[in-house]
Amino acid sequence: MVRIAHAVLTVRSLEASREFYVDLLGMNVLHEEPGALYLRGVEDREWTLKLVQEDHARVRHLAYRVAGEADLDALVALAERQGLPYRWEEELDRPRLLRLQDPFGIPVAFYHESQKHRWLLQDYHLHRGPGLQRVDHVNVMVPDVERTMRWYMDELGFRLSEYTVDEQERYWAAWIQRRGGVHDLALTNGAGPRLHHWAYWMPDITAIVRTCDILAGARQPERIERGPGRHGVSNAFFLYIRDPDGHRIELYTSDYVTVDPDFEPIRWLRDDPRRQTLWGAKTPRSWFEEASDMEAFDGGVVPAVAGDLTGIPVHVI
Repeated sequence: MVRIAHAVLTVRSLEASREFYVDLLGMNVLHEEPGALYLRGVEDREWTLKLVQEDHARVRHLAYRVAGEADLDALVALAERQGLPYRWEEELDRPRLLRLQDPFGIPVAFYHESQKHRWLLQDYHLHRGPGLQRVDHVNVMVPDVERTMRWYMDELGFRLSEYTVDEQERYWAAWIQRRGGVHDLALTNGAGPRLHHWAYWMPDITAIVRTCDILAGARQPERIERGPGRHGVSNAFFLYIRDPDGHRIELYTSDYVTVDPDFEPIRWLRDDPRRQTLWGAKTPRSWFEEASDMEAFDGGVVPAVAGDLTGIPVHVI
């Protein structure tokens, strides 16, 4: 496993989504076909977000890039060993994509071969909007954080960066990674599986503030759900916004690397207000309760199941 790679989201109106992602956020259209847009940030060398027009908005799958074709064969063996449904698919620039449903109902895909495109990082004359730079991570709500975390660590080689526990040392959230950042995948407690957010790295704090100005100037301040602010977990500066279908996007910058051999996972208490916002600001209830449905392997929606842990931290609006 190399890193998080792309998401495929279904949306009700491709026109409204284009206005949000391309016209306002400045994402670059790599490819367009009837009913679908393939988008990327200026540093992405391949598409990292596909939007597909459907009657219902949901997550079709979340994808990871693997280091070689042998890794795909190993994943097939894992799926057969554990009785996980899987099939081979094709996507633009990805001729061999392994789609499976993990043990928790999350639709995931894996690929190695992909066509690379010229990056746009230094084509500053082409940059628009606040400057989304590259895909960073995904956050998924699940009813059993620890069980899900252990599977991804034991079977797929993810490493733990930070985690949140309650006073009984039960896991409420975990940040796990493959590429040496804070996280490729975050797992948070809640009815699921559902997508909490899809995140892009921003070049600096000013770019995140500029996003707020752009949305305000477009008379769409309601798209801003939370922030800007700084997380205690990850130390990142953040902003959460909602697209026209309610999919949550995080714009994210200024976290740290975890490749130092002396790094040890950082523990937080669930009700410590500094873990979510270092400045102690309260968080809206929608951030804890709302998320995007996930597509089942054979179509339809994966039912969102609540876990044994209920409630939300005390520091909410």
